[in-house]
Order: sequence, then structure tokens, then C-alpha cells
Amino acid sequence: MPSEVAVEKKKLQNPPLELHYLGDRVLRQGAKRVTKVDEEIRKLAREMLQTMYSQDGIGLAAPQVGIHKQVIVIDLEPDNAANSPLVLINPTIKQVSRDICVAQEGCLSIPGVYMDVKRPEVVEISYKDEYGRPKTLKASDLLGRCIQHEIDHLNGVVFVDRVENSLALAQELSKYGFSYQAVKSVV
Repeated sequence: MPSEVAVEKKKLQNPPLELHYLGDRVLRQGAKRVTKVDEEIRKLAREMLQTMYSQDGIGLAAPQVGIHKQVIVIDLEPDNAANSPLVLINPTIKQVSRDICVAQEGCLSIPGVYMDVKRPEVVEISYKDEYGRPKTLKASDLLGRCIQHEIDHLNGVVFVDRVENSLALAQELSKYGFSYQAVKSVV
């Protein structure tokens, strides 16, 4: 079944949704579960994808565009037209590995800032797809990290909240015009 949310992978002059940036209160509010997966949710996913592609992103959570619904879009291959994006509705982490890995993360809501973050190497989630069908997924590497990063957004957590080196983080945020006061450490 072809995806209902497939959009052309291109940069738009005026993406349909507006990104919110670190310091904006909307990024700190928890998202609500989607009760009905319908055309409105698919339209949201399409607009989120268009916005994400326009900003050279690989993942976007609805709170980043000011919408407090548990919807995430991910596309690790934005330059590959044959690769379908992933739409996660009401994703829940079921299990994480004991193995931890450190890798650099960035975020469309904090442009320019890239910092090391520790996360479980493997994550298993349950979610609904764009048709409302229940699914499970076990992910590692970049996909696993991206899923955990975006699920954090649904809970009002931004990746800089997980950075352990606060001095380096403060310097990096300042360099790009963000306030360290906007960080709410969870480490």
C-alpha cells in the first residue's frame, strides 16, 4: 500500500509549518496522544515532512511546529526519492538496550548546535502508522537515536537537556544566539 503521506522531497520557499526554537515554551509542553488517525493527521504528517525537507532535517516532532500531538516524521534518506519516510503516531518506548552509545546530535529547533549525547544503542517501540495500524519497530544506529530524540520532543525534552558537558554546551549555545537558561538538564 503506497504511503498516504508521500510528498516530494524538496526544499520549499515557504514551508507549510513554522519551526519553534530553543527558548520557546511550546517545546517544553508534553504532546497529547492522537485519538483518531484520520486525514487531518495524515495532512499534518505531510506538512511536517515538507517543513523537515525544507530545513534539511531527518526528523521532526509535532511540538517543534507548535502542535501538541504525538506525531513524528523521520526520513534518514531525504535525498533518496525511493525511500519512504516513517510516520510514528503515539510512539511508546517498550524496551531499550543496556548498551549505551555516544554520538553527536543536532536539532532543527537549535540550528548550528551539535553536541555529544549518550543514549541506549537499541530501542524497541510500538506506534501507529499513518493508517492507524499498530506496529512495533526495533531500531539501532542513527534510526534508533533519531527515534529517541524525537520521542523526547513529545515529552518536552530537547537534546541539549541530555548533554553532560555543561561548559561546552553553554559556549556552543551562546555562539549560535541561544541562552543556556533554556536548558533543563535531565542528566
